[in-house]
Amino acid sequence: MKRLILLAAGLLISTGTALAHHGWSEYQSDKPLDLSGTIEQAGYEQPHGFVRLKTADNKTWLVVLAPPSRMESRGLAREKLVPGQRASVHGYPHRSKGDELRAENITIEGNKTELR
Repeated sequence: MKRLILLAAGLLISTGTALAHHGWSEYQSDKPLDLSGTIEQAGYEQPHGFVRLKTADNKTWLVVLAPPSRMESRGLAREKLVPGQRASVHGYPHRSKGDELRAENITIEGNKTELR
């Protein structure tokens, strides 16, 4: 009985964790976008980093990046993601959120970092 309770608790915890993490199917991989602009805000946190990127048309995009460990291992240090920094991203727009993009790569100061 004790094993059954522990198993059930484990399933509930793992299900909650899976539901908290979004799926990439929410992004339109058949409609890639290239955006350039200025970073207004940045987060280097789990489960994914992000930047708020203001483009020339004054639209601010929430750009979802990779987890910090992947960004760090591929050469994109936290210090590069700062307000005022110019950046270009290539990625896919969200299906229902018109201001969100999942980035495949980001270029800062001429250095392109693959995120996926």
